[in-house]
Amino acid sequence: MLRLLVLTSALLLTACAQTPPSSAEAAPQATACPAELPTTTRCLGGQDSAGAFYLIAMPADWNGHLVVHAHGGPFLGAATAKRIEEDLKRWAIVPRAGYAWAGSSFRQGGVAVRAAAEDTERVRQIFVRHVAKPKLTLLHGQSWGAGVAAKGAETYTAGKPYDGVLLTSGLLAGGSRAYDVRLDLRVVYQYLCRNHPRADEPQYPLWMGLPEGSTLTSAELARRADECLGLAKPAAQRTPEQARRLKTIVDVLRIAERSVQGHLNWGTIHFQDIARRSGGKSVFGNIDARYTGSPDDVALNAGVARYAADPAALARFSDDTDPTGRIPVPVLTVHGIGDPTVFVEVQHTFAATMAAAGRGDALVQTFTDESEHSYLNDATYVALLESLVKWVQAGAKPTPQQVAEGCERASARFPSRCRFVPGYAPAPLESRVAPRRR
Repeated sequence: MLRLLVLTSALLLTACAQTPPSSAEAAPQATACPAELPTTTRCLGGQDSAGAFYLIAMPADWNGHLVVHAHGGPFLGAATAKRIEEDLKRWAIVPRAGYAWAGSSFRQGGVAVRAAAEDTERVRQIFVRHVAKPKLTLLHGQSWGAGVAAKGAETYTAGKPYDGVLLTSGLLAGGSRAYDVRLDLRVVYQYLCRNHPRADEPQYPLWMGLPEGSTLTSAELARRADECLGLAKPAAQRTPEQARRLKTIVDVLRIAERSVQGHLNWGTIHFQDIARRSGGKSVFGNIDARYTGSPDDVALNAGVARYAADPAALARFSDDTDPTGRIPVPVLTVHGIGDPTVFVEVQHTFAATMAAAGRGDALVQTFTDESEHSYLNDATYVALLESLVKWVQAGAKPTPQQVAEGCERASARFPSRCRFVPGYAPAPLESRVAPRRR
């Protein structure tokens, strides 16, 4: 009987989590639109019952379709209206192309995927309840937000709230795999530089990001990276030792030189957030990871710090961040082959995840020959949206070649250089990031 009561309570809690209440949500209020939108666009905004700010953009020539947006990041700190305004500016192409757009700032900063998915679903419900009932709703996730969108699409299925999913430059290997490279950067960087932390500072396990109470700022971290690697200097002004260390990091970790500082920042401040959420237990490990590509791999592998993940903490983190692939609607993705922030190889992992869930036929992946992450180009996104709408409405599953052709047509309305590579297939993530036991 006790077991039955526990199971019933769990099911009730799950049902509540899957349907964020919208009845208590106040109606959005008229607000000024960003200058990047057409002047005829109507914008609405507000703060939801959980504390997240949101914006809605309604084009004058609305085609009846809604795009619900999950932003990248994750942003750290308290929710702000500015955060979601920046996203609407970046994705102005969506209302410019005739789609309504709705996005949430998320109620909290940090690596909390399920909570962000709930906030995203809440803004969809606000739109439907207070603004209009769309003919078709697409869920769009960008970067880290692609993981949020994937989690939301597999979680909120009752009543079919989403008709299709668009994932762009997505961190789709889940936190349990996609962040390994940042732990690897922390241990290799510390082996080479010995200044994060310095010898005279409190020592801590690097998976922690920073210890509680640390006052290290991003500006100070940049100064330390420049001190060791010469990142702030032109290549010709780096010392031979700085150039050697930087080349070692680039070669061993296979990351772009221009992205080293960003990954180091994320492996510091985001890791600190993750450690707090995991109760001070490690969700990362590199016990058996072997690093190659340095001038002396034997010395490197003997000298780097080694950590083991806590199984229970890793399981909780995976449950929050990792897609299951159980998305019941069509999924279309795009990724730049040279993306310096999220490796294109994560798409191989995501395809395997969808296939393992029996949803491989519901996925079409596209790739471009760009080395950008945050934004590709207008015609690319218009073509993806149009291809997804056609797939949903007519059952016409697109091929990568057809999406590329759609981009060429869209570029007549939204001048852009289309750079799709229809025949590209990503290698496994393990071919780029040192494999390890989970």
